[in-house]
Amino acid sequence: MKEIRFFYDANAPASTELPDDEAMHALRVLRLKSGDEFMLMDGRGTYYRAEVTLAATKKCMYRILETMPQDPQWRGKLNIAIGPTKMMDRIEWLVEKGTEIGFDGITFVNCKNSERRVVKTTRLEKIIVSATKQSHKPWKPVVTEMLLLKNYLETPLEGRKYIAHCYEDMARKDLFDELNVASNKDENITVLIGPEGDFTIDEVELAVNMGWIPVSLGESRLRTETAALSAIMMMRLANRK
Repeated sequence: MKEIRFFYDANAPASTELPDDEAMHALRVLRLKSGDEFMLMDGRGTYYRAEVTLAATKKCMYRILETMPQDPQWRGKLNIAIGPTKMMDRIEWLVEKGTEIGFDGITFVNCKNSERRVVKTTRLEKIIVSATKQSHKPWKPVVTEMLLLKNYLETPLEGRKYIAHCYEDMARKDLFDELNVASNKDENITVLIGPEGDFTIDEVELAVNMGWIPVSLGESRLRTETAALSAIMMMRLANRK
């Protein structure tokens, strides 16, 4: 059976032409030609069965044959906020694997212990698009530019909010237990992960005072990106349909 090829066009179904990067892959790598069918996704919950109408040197035109709305694979919106690592390849790994597992959004926060104060999201967007297609996810995670931690904490968020930290002398609940006993599985969930070196005590106290629930991700001390991926996995398992 021939493998189904997925392409991403955020403007589908209004558009009739694949974006440049997608067109290049379709034409130069897969060598699609007029009449070939493929699957298109808009990153907002809909697949489209489409047909190539024109395969030119740099343009791949298409028409939609069937619109196929998809059901969510989990309940609520699952979000991560994280102090980015110094090495950007670790964050790239996180967004790729997190997208494959499944989550809805990532926000970068600038904390007192942050070793990286700037995150360029263009490459991250490309990695997420590729992982979305590879894992056949109807929804593409949203990337939010970096915010100061204080500003982020002041941002109104719907649903449950958890802050993971490593201070053993401060009260913490087990995140997975908290997610499993939640009465409303349709609520949005946000887990806040600190940078390398963790949050400062003052930052944790500020978050708790603003309604964030302090949690632990288990007995092991995890790297920043591993902690975030663990939180994504826990949210997915607890809120799967």
